[in-house]
Amino acid sequence: MTPRPHVSREPSTRRAEPPASLRDRTRQAMREEVSAVAFRLFAEQGFDATTVEQIAAEAGLSRATFFRYFGTKDDVVLDAFARSGHEVTKALRTRPDDEHPWTSLRRSFDVITDAELDDPEGTRKFMALLSDACALMTRQWEKTQGWESQMAPEIARRLPDGSQLRAHVMAAAAISCLDAATDAWTAGGGEASLAQLLDQAMTALGDLNPA
Repeated sequence: MTPRPHVSREPSTRRAEPPASLRDRTRQAMREEVSAVAFRLFAEQGFDATTVEQIAAEAGLSRATFFRYFGTKDDVVLDAFARSGHEVTKALRTRPDDEHPWTSLRRSFDVITDAELDDPEGTRKFMALLSDACALMTRQWEKTQGWESQMAPEIARRLPDGSQLRAHVMAAAAISCLDAATDAWTAGGGEASLAQLLDQAMTALGDLNPA
């Protein structure tokens, strides 16, 4: 059963993850730089009209060097989506061990809703890009399955019976709430905040099984 979420801000006792190596940090910094250039071009020209050659040229790279960091231009967008999933999972791991898993799931999505508060226009453009580029939708769904696989073990650890099935169901349900809230937020032009819509979605699901 999944009760409605409540807010808990207690610090976690979980150990921090080891820092990435210098090589990994350098590679990630370059990927983020190329990604920033690509998203600017996507916003200016549209996703379909932007070529790998244009992205590479604007980033000061050769076409071959671009492919050292991304397999296709689709991967530029999907990499950002995957990074969000890693950040959500990292946030989930820091939640208090005695917090209800449904609440922990909601609070882990703060890394996404906070991004909307920091850069609402940029976040809307990113969401619109995913919606407009039909070719990305199937691969986005595959990445979402990756979110579920990352989050479920952390949820199972918090369940009294450690049920992997329940953990996957809860993770999938929470992600579906995020998807529904994001769709409503994009369609509504940002009149309500993404955080408010996500609260409504997750509370609505909790109301179905309040015990």
